[in-house]
Parts: sequence; structure tokens; C-alpha cells
Amino acid sequence: MEVLYNSTRSKKNPVKASEAILKGLSDDGGLFVPDHIPALDKSLKELSDMSYQQVAYEVMKLFFTDFTEEELKNCINKAYDEKFDTEVIAPLVEAQGAYYLELFHGSTIAFKDMALSILPHLLITSARKNKIKNEIVILTATSGDTGKAALAGFAGVEGTRIIVFYPKNGVSPIQEKQMVTQKGDNTFVVGIHGNFDDAQTGVKKIFSDKELAKEMDGKGFQFSSANSINIGRLVPQVCYYVYAYAKLLSEGKIAEGETINVVVPTGNFGNILAAFYAKNMGLPIGKLICASNDNKVLYDFFRTGTYDRNREFVLTTSPSMDILISSNLERLIYRIAGNDADKNKELMTALSGQGKYEITEDMKQGLKDFYGNYASEQETAAEIARLYESCGYVLDTHTAVASAVYGKYVKETGDSTKTVIASTASPFKFTRSVMNAIDAKYDAMGDFELVDELSKIANVKVPAAIEEIRTAPVVHDHQCEVDEMKKVVKEFLGI
Repeated sequence: MEVLYNSTRSKKNPVKASEAILKGLSDDGGLFVPDHIPALDKSLKELSDMSYQQVAYEVMKLFFTDFTEEELKNCINKAYDEKFDTEVIAPLVEAQGAYYLELFHGSTIAFKDMALSILPHLLITSARKNKIKNEIVILTATSGDTGKAALAGFAGVEGTRIIVFYPKNGVSPIQEKQMVTQKGDNTFVVGIHGNFDDAQTGVKKIFSDKELAKEMDGKGFQFSSANSINIGRLVPQVCYYVYAYAKLLSEGKIAEGETINVVVPTGNFGNILAAFYAKNMGLPIGKLICASNDNKVLYDFFRTGTYDRNREFVLTTSPSMDILISSNLERLIYRIAGNDADKNKELMTALSGQGKYEITEDMKQGLKDFYGNYASEQETAAEIARLYESCGYVLDTHTAVASAVYGKYVKETGDSTKTVIASTASPFKFTRSVMNAIDAKYDAMGDFELVDELSKIANVKVPAAIEEIRTAPVVHDHQCEVDEMKKVVKEFLGI
């Protein structure tokens, strides 16, 4: 059955998957959502015998119904290849009673690789299908990981250019070095003087600038997005939750049909929304545990039904989660409002105007699958130390937030359901924070000394992504004010 995509903010004509992927954001500022969530058409037992690539096809074919089998398999095979340092793509590691789904084995050692390695291929295929002649300009805001993963995915891809904005003092040293050393004539990286929400809001503003779109079209360009607002990013993330369940089943860790819980460290809400979609496809997921850091806007939302970004923005050791406007939450709001675009638009208008909105009692019922909590900086560091001391397994700061929140959930509920924790980044991406959590003595070491020490104590080889940037020269040293973002885009494109 064909899946079409509607905007969360209007009842205009639905579009096909390839059109939604190409546009990234709807013309009315809304996000594209499937008109229904398709059910898995293979049994869990059948899925348990499949490779990652095969599972990915079985999930994506149900959402991207205007792609042929050959087109989709071609995209999948180009994405999930030797760029990943393990054939299984997303290994499951059991540690202290939970299963950590390692989503960081791609070329930039963060979970964003799982979707951003396929998005360029989905986009180019979509452009061909829709007879697009314009060059596609990927415009992205990043809180640290999306930027490098998108740059790596699109660098050198014919017919595309990519512009990444990141908060100049809001990412880890390794994250910044990964971005500013990115090669490729079609890549452009800019540090803004502001936080991630400023960058994200600036990008959305540029997207909805009709005059600029017209000007660009005249010069042979059109925008698309690599942020998780693009449905071509979100759907590939659904695949790894299905794969995780299939792996647990194939390894005899669970029985067919047995319920599991899923914990996700959450910033922009895309990764946990993907788990919600997997559950609605028929995957036996019980609770979706939403883990926040000290920027606990989502925790407060799940507790009160009020989303309020009017608060202090906290810079933490888990910077990819330092977000106060969780863009993908809009897709969930639209759904729990009964797919009512008018109601959703009213709430989103309140968010951009007053900085907050409150959902109805009826809508709160739609949140029953979710549990929200947060971990403070101290709790996050303590969780890294606890797991390392108990079994030698080293978590990055984001996964540690999830692990600490999982501990709170079990303590609070007594729920002993088997649980998968999304492990979203390699500890090598946040070495200083990770090593300081294990022992304060490490703070005296240099960044790359810490890398080698982490490799030694965790008994894990230094990832290629880190080795590459040890001596790589800085290619991008651009900075700008938030209100200069549009000007900077035009300069890069020569318009």
C-alpha cells in the first residue's frame, strides 16, 4: 500500500516519499509525516535471520513506496559498506544487565552515520525520479554530530553542495576538529556566535525565505535538509531498532514476541521518534524511555504536558543534547492531536511566539508509551565511572545520560523488561569528559594523549575517524553572527 506524506501544518496535497525527501521541509514550515505507519510484513523470526542491509530494506520499502526495489537496494548497499568498521553495522553489547546498541561504527563515530550515510543516495535518486536539474544545497544546523556525518556523506557527491552551521563554543574539541578539517570543494562549515537553537532557527528561517528560494532557483540551486527534520533521515533510523530486536531474537536473548524497552538519549527527538515508529509498525516495544541532560525541556514536557523553552540554556558534557527546541517532537504532537494540522500549527505558533505551549488532557493520553527523566552532569560522570569500574565497558557522555536514566527508571518502577539502550557516540568523540569521569588525573593530558590512554584502558582500537584528524589541517575557519547566516549562504553559492 502506498505511503504518502503530509505536512504537520496544513491539509494541502500529500506528496510521495521522494518529493518529501527532496524538499526536506514543507513549504508551510511543517514537517513531513507518513499518512499511516505501515505494519512490518515479515515475521520477527524471518527478520532475525537477516543482515543489517536486508532488515533496512524490509523497513524502508514500506515507507519509501515510490522507490523501486533496485533503487532502494542500491542506496542501502552504497550506504552500509566498508565505511563501517564492523560487518554487523550496529552491534549489541551486553553490559550490567542492559543491551547497548552501538550506533557509532560509521565513518564519523556517531549514530548520525546510520542515516546520513544513506541520505545522499536517497536524495540523488529522488532528484532523478523527479527530473530535478538544479544543484541541491544541503543546509544543516548541528549540535555536534550531524554536521560531520552530513559532511562526510555529501563530500564530493556530484550535484550537491553542503553548508553546516554549528555553535562556535558549543561542541567538543574533537567534534569541531572533525568538521573544520573536512575536505571537499562542495563543503562549507561556519561557526556561529550563538547556541544550537540559534543555528537551527536560523536555518529554518532561510528555508522558509520565499524570495531567496526564487533567487536560488534562477541560479540553478534548491535547498534540502540533512537534519532529522528530513523524513529521509528519520526512516533509516527506524531500521536499527527493528534490527536490534531481530539480533536479540537470533541470539536467543528474547523469545519471539517478547516485549523489550528502549532507552534513547534525546535532544532533537528524532532518534526516539524512530523507535516510536518501529513500535507502531508492530515491533514489541513496551516503554520508550526518553533521557535528557540538564537541558531537561523534554523531561518537563512528559511530566507536565507543557513544553517551555523559556529557561537557561546549559552547556553540558553531552553537547549533542544541548537543545531547547526539539524539532521532531512536532511529528509526535501532530499525531497525538489526531493528525490535526490546525491544532499542531496553533501549538507551534505559540512555541515560536511565547516560547511555550500546553497540550490537552486528551493529547496527554497519547504519551503513555513514553517515560521521561534526566541525568545531571554529576550523575552522567558517575555512570561512566560505575560501568567502567564494574565491567570495563566505557560509555560516551550521551549514552551515559541514557544509562543513568535507565537506572532511575528501574528503581522507580521495578520493571525488569529486557532493555536496549541506544549508544549514540563513541567515547573517543568526548575523550576529555569521559576520562575525567573515570579519574580526574587525566585532565592534565592533551586531547590526543587522552585518545591513546582511552584506547589502552578500554582495550579498544583508536577509530580511524580520530586517527585521520590528529594532523589534518583546518580547511574551514569561517565564523558569523546569527543574523549573518543568510548572507554567508549567498556568498558561498555566489549569488
